[in-house]
Amino acid sequence: MNENGFTQFSAVTVLLLLAAFYGGTYLLTLLIRKEKEDTSGFMVAGHHVGFGMGAASMTATWIWAASFYAAATSGYTYGVSGPIHYGLWGALMILFIYPFGRRFRKLAPNGHTLGELIHARHGSSSQLILAGSNVLGSIISLMVNFTAAGALVSVLSPLSFETGVLVAGLGVLAYTLTSGFRASVFTDFAQLVALMAIAIVIIPAVLFSAGGPSVMVDGLSRMTDEQANLLSVDAIMNQGAPFFVAVLAYAIGNQTISQRLFAVRESHIKSTFITATLGYGAIVIGLGMIGLIALSVGIEPIDGDMNNLIPQMVSTYLSPVFVALFFILVIGSLSSTADSDLSALSTIMMADVYGKNIAKNNPNPKVMMLVGRITMIVATVAGLIFASFSLDILVMLVFVGALWGAIVFPVILSCYWDRVSNAAFTWSVVIAMALFCIARFELLEMTGMTVLAFEVLASAGGAVVIGLMVFGFLGRSAGLLAGALTLMGMLLFATGFLRDYMVLVASLTAYGASAIACSVMSLFNRERFDFDLIKERVGDYDDTETVDDSGLVAEGAK
Repeated sequence: MNENGFTQFSAVTVLLLLAAFYGGTYLLTLLIRKEKEDTSGFMVAGHHVGFGMGAASMTATWIWAASFYAAATSGYTYGVSGPIHYGLWGALMILFIYPFGRRFRKLAPNGHTLGELIHARHGSSSQLILAGSNVLGSIISLMVNFTAAGALVSVLSPLSFETGVLVAGLGVLAYTLTSGFRASVFTDFAQLVALMAIAIVIIPAVLFSAGGPSVMVDGLSRMTDEQANLLSVDAIMNQGAPFFVAVLAYAIGNQTISQRLFAVRESHIKSTFITATLGYGAIVIGLGMIGLIALSVGIEPIDGDMNNLIPQMVSTYLSPVFVALFFILVIGSLSSTADSDLSALSTIMMADVYGKNIAKNNPNPKVMMLVGRITMIVATVAGLIFASFSLDILVMLVFVGALWGAIVFPVILSCYWDRVSNAAFTWSVVIAMALFCIARFELLEMTGMTVLAFEVLASAGGAVVIGLMVFGFLGRSAGLLAGALTLMGMLLFATGFLRDYMVLVASLTAYGASAIACSVMSLFNRERFDFDLIKERVGDYDDTETVDDSGLVAEGAK
């Protein structure tokens, strides 16, 4: 035990656990390594990832280090509805992506990034907005995951925070550098199996060691009325609604997600995303239950730090063997997301920056591969450096989340409406970001007509979110009707009420402002775009056919 009461392993034990995990993962990648890697395989596994691998990779990527701590914090803070608000909405966002993903694949069946599609649709400026947001978001994600590794190592061993960060960074880089996205997908499958097996054991073990289901029933008396209420307004407005809005932005704007849309066989997109929805929801809601158990038994987080909650609960109620399994669980979750970030960054630099803007659609495949691998190395170094600083991660995540929220409507509308122009895309994002900053940081005094104007924009944003989701599954008429009804409902009931939740107002403003600006500017555009041009402009960069013995990749098509 250390001074905080955590189970603590020796330095040798932790290093052996890390060596076993990363060494075993690296050996797995050697099974699919090819002497001559091609760009299609390195970026999207030849567009032929199967159902099982695809669902496992999507689930493992969506579950990152923050999922553990944030899910438990949600359960501890908001009570019985907390784990549901964190896990359910995140899971449903995976489901809501797939109808739009099918449209993206139909327009660009041989694409590698959503940026390539936007480049073919609008040109460089819109594409680089999307690519830039992805680069910033992925580097921040790397930093968060490496930071989590360092914190875990420093808590459970005598090793320093910097040692944990360095080992995690180099371990992830080592196996991802070999085969890029193919390695990420292949190892995601093994990591998810471990995640599910360990979670199935650890979560019930904590519950029964703490006293079983009866202790949670008894613990209701320790909760506030809001915490004990499954339909808590406090939980919905402060946790559920903001997360619901933010994850949709993450789903559309993040390359780690769109990369899998282009990698999975087109016929398996629906089944892949439905399975990933169920897998993510089950695991993350379960992890959130640990926070609820802590609340029920009256545990106080050491030093008031919510990030200590899960290791504290595991150390308090379980044997060192289970603590070691928990250690592997967290390392596996952060590694599965970190390798996806490296693959996403390399693909963006290979396709969006080098392929489309530097080589002007005539790239050298060998140079492309070199660009991809150099990007991984540079990104890892950047993630390690940033992880060693005491940066305000929340502020950076706020900006990235807002940028992704601002691009959701322009991206989707650009794939369905032939009147959307490059100017409409670009200016709608700029306007939405400016208004978001004003609302989020209250740069203007939020009173009177000013706050009312932002509530109206936020109401439009709520209509956009609901309308897009309904449109994806039920078509344009249903989507417009759902959006109109949502807008009327929010204007009637939300104005005068939303101002008490400015974080939510700011996020919805990004959606509403971008949708209004993009739609109005597009209406003045008389030119029509031929969507068939996208398929002609977006393709693979290799002329050779490749065969993957692992079954991940089939024939590459030019």
